[in-house]
Amino acid sequence: MSPSSETAHGQRLVIVESPAKAKTIKGYLGPGYIVEASVGHIRDLPSTAAEVPDKYTGEVRRLGVDVDHDFAPIYVVNADKKSQVSKLKSLLAESDELFLATDEDREGEAIAWHLQQVLKPKVPVHRMVFHEITKSAIQEAVANPRELNQRLVDAQETRRILDRLYGFEVSPVLWKKVMPKLSAGRVQSVATRLVVERERERMAFRSASYWDLVGTFGTGRTPADAANPETFGARLSAVDGKRIASGRDFGSDGRLKAGSTNTLHLDEQAARALAAALEQTAFSVRSVESKPYRRSPYAPFRTTTLQQEASRKLGFGAKRTMQVAQKLYENGFITYMRTDSTTLSDTAIAAARAQVTQLYGADYLPDAPRTYASKVKNAQEAHEAVRPSGDRFRTPAETGLSGDDFRLYELIWMRTVASQMKDAVGQSVTVKVGGRAADGRDAEFSASGKIITFHGFLKAYVEGADDPNAELDDRERRLPQVAQGDPLAAEQLTPEGHATKPPARYTEASLVKELEDREIGRPSTYASIIDTIIGRRYVFKKGTALVPSFLSFAVVNLLEKHFGRLVDYDFTAKMEDDLDRIAAGEAKSVPWLKRFYFGEGEGHATGGAAEAGNGDGDHLGGLKELVTDLGAIDAREISSFRISDDITLRVGRYGPYVERASAVEGEPGQRADIPDDLPPDELTVELAEELLARPSGDFELGQDPVSGNQLVAKDGRYGPYVTEILPEGTPKTGKNAVKPRTASLLKTMSLDTVTLEDALKLLSLPRVVGTDPEGVEITAQNGRYGPYLKKGTDSRSLTSEEQMFTVTLEEALAIYAQPKQRGRAAAAPPLKELGTDPVSERPVVVKDGRFGPYVTDGETNATLRKDDEVETITPERGYELLAEKRARGPVKKAAKKAPAKKAAAKKTATKTAAKKTATAKTATAKKTTTAKTATAKKTAAKKTAASKTTTTDEG
Repeated sequence: MSPSSETAHGQRLVIVESPAKAKTIKGYLGPGYIVEASVGHIRDLPSTAAEVPDKYTGEVRRLGVDVDHDFAPIYVVNADKKSQVSKLKSLLAESDELFLATDEDREGEAIAWHLQQVLKPKVPVHRMVFHEITKSAIQEAVANPRELNQRLVDAQETRRILDRLYGFEVSPVLWKKVMPKLSAGRVQSVATRLVVERERERMAFRSASYWDLVGTFGTGRTPADAANPETFGARLSAVDGKRIASGRDFGSDGRLKAGSTNTLHLDEQAARALAAALEQTAFSVRSVESKPYRRSPYAPFRTTTLQQEASRKLGFGAKRTMQVAQKLYENGFITYMRTDSTTLSDTAIAAARAQVTQLYGADYLPDAPRTYASKVKNAQEAHEAVRPSGDRFRTPAETGLSGDDFRLYELIWMRTVASQMKDAVGQSVTVKVGGRAADGRDAEFSASGKIITFHGFLKAYVEGADDPNAELDDRERRLPQVAQGDPLAAEQLTPEGHATKPPARYTEASLVKELEDREIGRPSTYASIIDTIIGRRYVFKKGTALVPSFLSFAVVNLLEKHFGRLVDYDFTAKMEDDLDRIAAGEAKSVPWLKRFYFGEGEGHATGGAAEAGNGDGDHLGGLKELVTDLGAIDAREISSFRISDDITLRVGRYGPYVERASAVEGEPGQRADIPDDLPPDELTVELAEELLARPSGDFELGQDPVSGNQLVAKDGRYGPYVTEILPEGTPKTGKNAVKPRTASLLKTMSLDTVTLEDALKLLSLPRVVGTDPEGVEITAQNGRYGPYLKKGTDSRSLTSEEQMFTVTLEEALAIYAQPKQRGRAAAAPPLKELGTDPVSERPVVVKDGRFGPYVTDGETNATLRKDDEVETITPERGYELLAEKRARGPVKKAAKKAPAKKAAAKKTATKTAAKKTATAKTATAKKTTTAKTATAKKTAAKKTAASKTTTTDEG
């Protein structure tokens, strides 16, 4: 079937997911083809009960799944896709063939199936698949279509139903026992647990101090050069045959690990004493051990390794990486970006090898092509690695790309080309240096070196590291050319102190790696999972680190104690195996779902997934039973964590707080709110005491001399304020309700210093300053953005809070006599300079704005998030915030709703009037229909590529 044979086959409709993808493919197919986008999923499980057809009731309506009839899903066309579906049906009616060209993964297969089910085509239907959007790939795909793969569809449907049951059954438990509007998910809950467990490890961690010596040794040879230095550094490794303790010898409790009997733990005093005893020591080389060094290229990118490297090298979050990669794919620059394979096609290998020869020379090209086997369990080897598209790779300079698109393409291109280059080779050397101290102790120092004699693939690409202190593969450390017995002089011996550090928090890159290593979820969904747990406030970012909130501690605590297996790592991985077995046709969907939901079968009562059975689901418990009996769950206990004997952290419905129990039984205890952005491992007993010692509660200030009401100062969640206590019996609801006067404290005031006089001044606002010559009242007020004057609808800013109480009518009129400043006042100096943005190539600074501090390059502004601080924000984080803002594009203003058309005139008794009315109605109907159609087309054209993850709860 050739794309040029439109005369024989008439018009063909090709449906893809996104408008960008449609535009690119349309250019390759030419006349005879209509390429249209579905704009993501057109049909899904209902998000609310209101979307479920009226014929469904009870649990089916709540879940969107009929669990009593083989878990039949209730699919509905998304409300925002109905117009697009109508358009697709109209185009299909004029077509002779239908090509479903959605992505080649399981979700793409499911989208194609849904399209077929909704459109109900009466013409031949073909499944068109490709892993890159190039002219040759598209033409080959259209000439060699296949049938829909129902097994992939069933597997994806099973995942969707599983995630719906998990989310819709477990989430309400969180609403009842922790806080409203929370969510649980098969992979998101496990990912949250990983982040919480790491924080628990940090909280339990006890640092250990240890010391050693660093020596600088000279060979005495001159002249020295870079290849043969005169001096080198070495670290103390042993004393009297006992190995010097280093960080790896200590446990998380700060003590030496068991089995460290032949280890010497030096403290500061011992280290300094040893250094003094070695001052006059004659040192010599005791041994020189040389080994060949060889490093093979890294495999081409798959989804997760691309996310990890983009995080390390470009500062991208996982979501940003996938956004840019999707754009590159849809515009024909790279192959499909959601893949767990490291395989390269023969065409890609040939293209990479050709560029190795062209750019680096034949010496860097191995004799045989390199092949890479995927390390991912159940990898779909039919897919390719993420690589530049085409049978000839465009160099980054040839693409015409810029900004983040260029940077990510360059990363993918370098990695792919390097994967087909020769190994890096060299020599690694270890030199042992020894001497006897004045007190008779024998001290031995060790130094390691590495020389790369042939850089091979390292000429093209060097992989980054999550540890900022880690040494990269291309780093050389040259040691002098010495031999055993050579004398050495100790030019300097320096005692150095060290302390063990708690395990590092996860970053997006390291969490992706952890999830993949544990085989939890699908790698292609990790970006959306991380985005979800951040969006749900389970996790926030501090720099690049993922920090769990106190809320996540309460959620994970509940899930671990009452739904243990659902967040068990092995159990979750085993579920992933089962889902892959369903995709392979080795297990059946409905029996598996029954075991998961109802707990049918044997062997499910105890144990985690590690004790699973034959993989057909008999290790699954009964979710329904778990969520039915909630009586054993103590909501207060779940959300309470002891800080000390008398202080408890509690996660309340309005946020976390610390509480000290009252000494008098039955009376309320002392409470203090915890800052939302406080990392849990920083909540020490000392900090809790400090928070409780701060002024809190109601501070009685005295009576208002006019109303007689008591005035009090309070500390609210939005800051300190003063208010009045209304007399008992004052109506609080209804038409006659009376609200107490309230006013926020000024910046110069605090709870422990505010007086009755201050409160009366604050409650006097807004203050009437006077009236202008036209009789319009002018008032001084305190607003969200500071103090200001108001005259009718005209507002003018005041320069200080004190002016609200002192500004005179003459001064106010003078302010209004000045032209209204449309722009802002003279720009304040930046709070911090970050450097040059790699995209816009303009200087990036941090400024203070109306909504708080923000980063800007003069073109794009991005507000700092709650976990970002002006003092600690890095240039990379600033660039990331700007990149995310650019990706979102300008904020679209909501269109004003058109006024309703006037009702048609009432019918008259005469036929003529009736005819006129009918004619008018017809014309109106036609005009309305035309306007609606035009609007629908315009809206559809404006929509960007829809992210497929919006309807996939989990992996």
